[in-house]
Amino acid sequence: MADQIISGVGAMRADVNSVLNQMRAIREQTQAELNVNVREVTSGERSDASFSALFRSAVDTVAETQNEASAKAEAFSRGETKDLVGVMIAQQKSSVAFQALTQVRNRVVSAYQDIMNMPI
Repeated sequence: MADQIISGVGAMRADVNSVLNQMRAIREQTQAELNVNVREVTSGERSDASFSALFRSAVDTVAETQNEASAKAEAFSRGETKDLVGVMIAQQKSSVAFQALTQVRNRVVSAYQDIMNMPI
């Protein structure tokens, strides 16, 4: 009985470590993509990068992330997959992307209001 408990704990620890490694890999990939995008925008390498095009791209990316998370959750609820960890990671990734986009939108609206309230 004790051996079963110890092996169960070991399996849980392996699962937790696997999830942590996946989250670290996602974080590193996202950070690398962000660094490339920031470098392109600040150095002017991307000449066609208007704010509206960048914002539309961000919105499209967030929508794609949300659609992917929804599809994974639906597949899990239908019993087509047993990857609960993948579903939860996709949901969190979608949530973080949406929150970041919302913060950018709030900053843009705030900047617009500040400009409109400036005396001429």
